[in-house]
Amino acid sequence: MPITPEHVGRTYPPAAPYIVSHAKIAEFAQALRDDNPAYFGDAPVAPPTFAAVIAAQAWEALFGDAELDLALNRTMHADQGFTYRRPLVPGDAVVATLSIEKVRNRGNLDMVTILVDLAVDGESVCEARSQLMHTRGEADA
Repeated sequence: MPITPEHVGRTYPPAAPYIVSHAKIAEFAQALRDDNPAYFGDAPVAPPTFAAVIAAQAWEALFGDAELDLALNRTMHADQGFTYRRPLVPGDAVVATLSIEKVRNRGNLDMVTILVDLAVDGESVCEARSQLMHTRGEADA
């Protein structure tokens, strides 16, 4: 059975905590070719898009849900947005929890909006919202 609007509101168990470190922040900033001094030194903050690295770990639950019949190789990441309450910093043990916010089905295309809440010590510090476009396999069409 493919994903439908009936799945809206489904929330998955939290992913394992991701420990933010000086090294991971610096690696990410370097990969972006962003030399902003805020991302380096003794008290760095993570670049805003760093949250995507952590949020993506929570996607495993979504794609592992056999009932939804989603396949990563048939999925395009169409949009991404972040709402921050505070920046991510070294030492944060970030727990990501994914929920399905919206589903629209059009022919062989599923448009799925997911929200991944990133929390530190039980307090939400960032929301990462993604829109995914998924094409169904031939048997599901």
